[in-house]
Amino acid sequence: MELLFPVVFAAFLIAFFVILGKNVAQWHKNNRSPRLTVEATIVAKRSSTSHSQQPVGGDVTGAHGFTSSSSTTYYATFQVESGDRMELRVPSSEYGLLAEGDRGRLTFQGTRFLSFARISSIF
Repeated sequence: MELLFPVVFAAFLIAFFVILGKNVAQWHKNNRSPRLTVEATIVAKRSSTSHSQQPVGGDVTGAHGFTSSSSTTYYATFQVESGDRMELRVPSSEYGLLAEGDRGRLTFQGTRFLSFARISSIF
């Protein structure tokens, strides 16, 4: 039992720094990538919601209740003229404005969504 806490704590720290390192590396790679604007079609949209509960007052037993929170991450899959597809995380303010089948100019930098300007079609 004396060894359990240091091992779990060390594993938590290692996992934390690995995840932090991957996120910093992706952020740095995106910053070095060129900003590209391409013609694209939205072929899919999805959202991912995560929930968490924290005990009130730091009481891990939950005797004083829990506070709950949730967060939603939004994604859109774009298909470019070559047929390649890419799924990008989009802000919630943009997600509601996007519809599957929309065609337009997608601007992105690495894996970072920047904007999508719809091309109006005349029928």
